[in-house]
Amino acid sequence: MLLSQVVQASQTVRATTSRKIKIKTLAELLAEAAPDELAQVVAWVSGELPQGRIGTGWRTLTAMRVPPATESSLSVGAVDAVFGELATVNGSGSTARRKELLTGLFAAATADEHEFLLRLLTGEMRQGALTAIVAEAVAQAFDVPIAAVRRAHMLSGKLPVTALAARSGGLEALEAFRLEVGRPIQPMLASPGAALDAALTEFDGDVSIEHKMDGARIQVHRNGDEVRVFTRTLRDITSGVPELVGRVLELDCTSVVLDGETLALEDSGRPRPFQETMSRFAADPAVAEANSTRELLLHPYFFDCLHLDGVDLLDAPLRERRAALTKVAGPLSIPALIAPDEEAAAEYFDGALAAGHEGIMIKSLSAPYAAGRRGRAWQKIKPTHTLDLVVLGAEWGYGRRTGYLSNLHLGARDPEGGDPIMVGKTFKGLTDALLHWQTAEFPRHERDRDEHTVYLYPELVVEIAIDGVQTSPRYPGGIALRFARVIRYRPDKEPAEADTITTLRSLLPGG
Repeated sequence: MLLSQVVQASQTVRATTSRKIKIKTLAELLAEAAPDELAQVVAWVSGELPQGRIGTGWRTLTAMRVPPATESSLSVGAVDAVFGELATVNGSGSTARRKELLTGLFAAATADEHEFLLRLLTGEMRQGALTAIVAEAVAQAFDVPIAAVRRAHMLSGKLPVTALAARSGGLEALEAFRLEVGRPIQPMLASPGAALDAALTEFDGDVSIEHKMDGARIQVHRNGDEVRVFTRTLRDITSGVPELVGRVLELDCTSVVLDGETLALEDSGRPRPFQETMSRFAADPAVAEANSTRELLLHPYFFDCLHLDGVDLLDAPLRERRAALTKVAGPLSIPALIAPDEEAAAEYFDGALAAGHEGIMIKSLSAPYAAGRRGRAWQKIKPTHTLDLVVLGAEWGYGRRTGYLSNLHLGARDPEGGDPIMVGKTFKGLTDALLHWQTAEFPRHERDRDEHTVYLYPELVVEIAIDGVQTSPRYPGGIALRFARVIRYRPDKEPAEADTITTLRSLLPGG
């Protein structure tokens, strides 16, 4: 298959708002891909690289001045081979070799292929082909149920692997996927809850209430004496967190998969700031391992058990999973208040805030573990609404902020995969330290600027507290944030995990 075929499909998908046409176009593309090309094509139209990070930042790529080819000649296999070599280039002479590889690749690419490669390598696909849509295209291309594709994807953690199984073995191959200890699965996600009493009513009081800790999500797998620790994005950080590995090895079991949080604590037992916890999660393994030798030790707090000694618990209700969790990791589990009345729940909420936590989690005791999905079965209740939004730009400050990038342009994710939709601006909550950091960091993500504003590629996620939203013609989404203020940046989250414009619209009065 030629790269031009992938590019043409991508252009068609970008040009339409019809979900049906997007799925049909991608399904036809996937059906035509050869077996040894399918994984790459699935990854690319999902906006990902099978190799992960390959050391090609947008600044390097946009600075290239290579004339495009006049005819299409690049194959999917040839492009993937270049990506594979880029991922392994390091050491002396790596910069020159990386430039040589990229120059050769872009010299063989047409103008349309140039644009596609730039967007792919800089994480800027935004063609409306989010993973959910590509998953539906896989189902359509290989005539298998979408529910089976979603579950196999959940258990494999990788949509290209799921697509290969669907193509080679159909429904039977998809149903053969099982939770595999040592292979991470997509974490279950929570939705913002409007109020404590409303959440209790929704589940008729049959809930588990837990502290909402201000930590970093972890998924821990143990098989015998081997322990693996993964982040919420499924990155393996085992080598950088030896204290967590040690605690898990102390558990009385042979095999276990646990979901939870980890955070650094002050001597008093109160949680340290989120940024201090995240300093232990450096992308560079050597940096993470060096950080692990410092006094800033991480403590694990588990809230779910997905597997225990040969028994998979994904489909079991939370009531059973909590029992397994208490059995295997009692001292390391987040305490839970089971089926409380409203008065007890309110007291627990106040206690969580007094202890320095963000709020509480309310979880249905009858719900299974819906990996990779953000549903109503888990709800986070905080004193104010908080949202994860994408930073689209920042304006130069004035007064005491003169010389600093200050007022943030904030965007919500388009659930159909388009560009983030601007919903407001704010400079409230920005400390001097954040102003210094933004001014140094934002130019690394710059896509354009004018006299007043630096516009960014949508790569940074920031947590924003709001008092609500209101209808407004000022911004493209038709809504605006009320009293928005910065809480913190979220280096543990990708832009694809930001809250959607649909979520914000649901917060409108009567929404």
